[in-house]
Amino acid sequence: MAEDADAAPQVRMTIVAQYIRDLSFENVLAQKGLNSGDVQPDIQVQVALDASKRAQDFQFEVVQKYKITAKNKVNGETLFLLEVDYGGVFHVEGVPEEQLHPFLLIECPRMLFPFVRRIVSDMTRDGGFPPLNLDPVDFMGLYRQELARRAQTGTA
Repeated sequence: MAEDADAAPQVRMTIVAQYIRDLSFENVLAQKGLNSGDVQPDIQVQVALDASKRAQDFQFEVVQKYKITAKNKVNGETLFLLEVDYGGVFHVEGVPEEQLHPFLLIECPRMLFPFVRRIVSDMTRDGGFPPLNLDPVDFMGLYRQELARRAQTGTA
């Protein structure tokens, strides 16, 4: 029984809510009246993450921000611009304090990603383009890049 008392606390995570915080789709191709016959899209995806503590105990808000730009490889003109901020409220218990920040910016975005992927696919399809199925995001790699950037700039 003493061994159970010394065991690490059980991690518990629940998604309390998830939502679109902001969404914008601009079909530049249609606005300019360009011919879609000679279009070879070059897709650029930028991802940013943010996490913050909420007033309720053990609750955190995690927001993924995607900026997706499609340009024509032929002439460099923008075809469309999609921006989506997708958030989730998580109830997280049992994660040691020193591991909480990476947990919130790696594990929580992994849980939200399939929903963001569907939104992006639907928006591009509804915007007049083939559905864009985002490749899986390496949230651990993003977290490590941010740590390295902060170490170089000296920001916390």
